[in-house]
Amino acid sequence: MGRAREAGVALGGLPTGTHNAITDVPGVLVGHETLHSGDAVRTGVTAVVPGPGSAFRDKFPAAVAVFNGFGKAAGLSQIAELGVLETPIVLTNTLAVGAAHEALVRHALAGHDEIGVSTGTVNPLVLECNDGWLNDIRALSVRPEHVARALAAAAPGPVTAGPVGAGTGMVCFGWKGGIGTASRLAAGFTIGALVLTNHGRPAELTIAGVSVGDTVRPEPARRAPEWTRGAGSCVVVLATDAPADARQLGRLARRAAVGLARGGSVMQHGSGEYAVAFATANRVPHAPAGPTRTTTVLAEDGPVFDALFTAVAEATAEAVVDSLFAGVPTAGARGHLIEALPVDRVLPLLRH
Repeated sequence: MGRAREAGVALGGLPTGTHNAITDVPGVLVGHETLHSGDAVRTGVTAVVPGPGSAFRDKFPAAVAVFNGFGKAAGLSQIAELGVLETPIVLTNTLAVGAAHEALVRHALAGHDEIGVSTGTVNPLVLECNDGWLNDIRALSVRPEHVARALAAAAPGPVTAGPVGAGTGMVCFGWKGGIGTASRLAAGFTIGALVLTNHGRPAELTIAGVSVGDTVRPEPARRAPEWTRGAGSCVVVLATDAPADARQLGRLARRAAVGLARGGSVMQHGSGEYAVAFATANRVPHAPAGPTRTTTVLAEDGPVFDALFTAVAEATAEAVVDSLFAGVPTAGARGHLIEALPVDRVLPLLRH
C-alpha cells in the first residue's frame, strides 16, 4: 500500500498540507474501526470529528451536495435546511446506517443532559456505500460499539488510507477501493478532503488526465457485474478553516463533482454521490445570546473562491486516486475477489 504522490503522481499544482490529509485542517480528527474476519466480514466504520469541544453546543457551518441521490444517508435534510453540523460524521456500509445513527445519538446524549429535556433532539450525520460484493452485508456486523471505537480512535496527523474502516469492503472502478484523503493550501486557507470510494466502471478510470481504463482493467472473470455497470457510491467529506458560511460551503461542496469527474466518474443511475462540507471557523452556538449574531465570512468577488474551488477539485481527485493506490487484493463473501490496482502497470502510462 502507498500513496500516489509518494509514487511521483501529483494531481494539480496547489501545495498540500503537512500530511496531505483532511486532518491538515486544524482540529479535524479521523478514526477507523475495521471489521475483517472469517470469509465474509469485510466492513467497518470511519469517523470524522470536525473539531474540539461539543459540536452540539457550538455547531459547525455546513452544507450538503447531492449529485446522484441513490443512497441511504441520514441527517442530510436538516443540514440542508439549517446549515449546521452538530455531530461527528460517520461513514459505514448501507445497512449499518441505523447502528451508526444510534451510536451518534448515544455519543451526544452522554455529554449533553439537556438533549430531549430542556432543548431539542440531535441530528446525527451518517453516510454510506454498499460493500455487499465483498462483505456479507446481511449479517449486520457493524454495531454501535464499533462506531464508538472509531470515535475514540479519532486522531490528528496522518490518516490511514485504503481498505480500512468504512473502506474495508469497497470497490472503485473495478479495483479495491476504500478510504482516500488529500489536502490543498489555497489563498491562505486549507481545504481537506476524505473520500469513501465505491464507484465507477473499469473502462472509465482516469488518472492525471490519462485514460488508464483503456489499457488496465481487472480480469473479466473477477469482475463483479455491478461494477461493470458502475453502480456503487462515493462520499466526499470536505473540511476547511476558511470562514465560509453555509451557502458558501454549498458552493465548495458542489465542486467536489469536478474532482470526481476528473477521475472518470459519470455518476451512474445506481451510484449515490454525496458531498458534505464544513468549516471550522465561526462556530454557531446552539443557544444564541440574542436575536442576532455577528460573524465574518469570505468575500466572493475576487480570486479567493476560485482558488478554493481549485483546491476542492484537486484534493477530491487525489483522494480518489489514493484510495486506489492504497488498495490490496481482497477476498470476501461468497468467494468474491477484488484485485488491487496494479500500480506497476499504471505508473508507466502516467509517465509516458
